[in-house]
Amino acid sequence: MSRVTPEPHPGAAWVFAGEGHPTRKLDGTNVRVDVAGGVVVAFWKRRNPTREAKLAGAEPSYVSASRDDPADRHLFAALDVTDTAQWPDGQWPCEALGPKIQGGRESAMPRLYAFSLFPEILPEFPRTFNGIRAFLEEHPMEGVVWHHPDRQRFGKIKARDLSIPYPPKETP
Repeated sequence: MSRVTPEPHPGAAWVFAGEGHPTRKLDGTNVRVDVAGGVVVAFWKRRNPTREAKLAGAEPSYVSASRDDPADRHLFAALDVTDTAQWPDGQWPCEALGPKIQGGRESAMPRLYAFSLFPEILPEFPRTFNGIRAFLEEHPMEGVVWHHPDRQRFGKIKARDLSIPYPPKETP
């Protein structure tokens, strides 16, 4: 969507019908870990298509992260301190957080937030356009992601989608 309107998108009607759980969207770097027997067997970082590729219908995808790539060192710092021993086998999208990731707003220490496995649910969250806007104006956060119980559908809105600055501007 190029703009947000008060009318719900038909694909997100379930959110406004009260289905799913709202969670805080953390401002980090999207990664995926492949886990087998509690051990990470592959580590991926998300890559968005170029503007031209997006216009041609390309979707974001994951590419392998590499310990040899200096650009990935902070992602591996988050991975290395995350205990996956109790994680079920599968592919788990996560948000890499830490002091050197996205300005360190979300975590003073490196870590992976497995939002699809262990979502931090926001209690009593509004489900109207005006309610969502008011909540994000009063509670500085990047946005909200709703997780449907079928674990296949997600709904996301960012503060900036509503012209709410994030991170908030500091006042002197």
